[in-house]
Amino acid sequence: MENDPKITLEVFRYRPEQEDKPVYQTYEVPLKKDWVILDALNYIKDHIDGTLSFRWSCRMGVCGSCGMMVNGNPALTCATFLNKFAPGPLRIEPLDNFPVIRDLVIEMTDFMNKLKSVKPWIIREEEKPVEEGEYLQTPSELADFKTYSMCINCMLCYSACPVYGLEPNFIGPAALALAQRYNLDNRDQGQQVRMDELSTDEGIWHCTFVGECSVVCPKGVDPAGAIQRYKIQGATEWWKSLVLPYGKPKK
Repeated sequence: MENDPKITLEVFRYRPEQEDKPVYQTYEVPLKKDWVILDALNYIKDHIDGTLSFRWSCRMGVCGSCGMMVNGNPALTCATFLNKFAPGPLRIEPLDNFPVIRDLVIEMTDFMNKLKSVKPWIIREEEKPVEEGEYLQTPSELADFKTYSMCINCMLCYSACPVYGLEPNFIGPAALALAQRYNLDNRDQGQQVRMDELSTDEGIWHCTFVGECSVVCPKGVDPAGAIQRYKIQGATEWWKSLVLPYGKPKK
C-alpha cells in the first residue's frame, strides 16, 4: 500500500469527554480503485486511529447503517467509490438533522419512534382460520407497493429533507413511505388507523414536495411520490366525509 496513490479525508470528530464542540481531523489513506469510502474509514480504524467511531454492518447496501454526509451529500459509504472524489480532499460527516453521539455516530431514537408510530406491519381486523389457507396476492397487487417496501431505513432521506431539518415533529419521508407500503397491501386492513395518525400537520401535510428524499434514496423508493399519493388519498377521504357525513349509505 506504500506505493498506492493517496487521498486525504477530512473526518468529523466529536468526543464528548474530550471536546466541547466538533473538530475535523485529517487522514491520508490509499486511493485504491476498488475501495469504497467505508473501506477507507476501516483502514483509518485499523491502521491509523482506532478511536474513530462509525456504524457499519453488511457492506452490501442492505443494512442502511453506514449512511454519512460525503462532501455535503447524504450517501451510503459502502456504495460510494473513493476514486470518484480524487484527488480530494474528501470531507466525511455524520448525517445532517440528527444529534451526534460520537464522531460519525448519530442518535436515531427519534426516527425509530416515528417509524413505530406509522404501524409498519400488516393489520387485520380479523384473521381467517388457518385451514382456509394463505392470503392470496396477484403480481399486480404486489407491484402496487413493492417499490415502497425496498426501504432499508438508512435515514438518508431524513438528512436530505429540509422540512425535517426545520420541523423535527415532521414524521418524515421514510416512515410515511412505509406506511403507504402497508396501506397498498391488499392483505392489510389498517389504512384508516394510519390515516388518522398521518393526516395531521406533522404527517403528510407538512411535506412541501422538495423531492430531495427521493433523489438521495439508494433503493429508488421515491418517498416523495408516496407522500403525494397519500395526500390525494387523504383529500379524497376528507371530501367523502363532507358528502357522506354519516358514513356509507346502507344497502
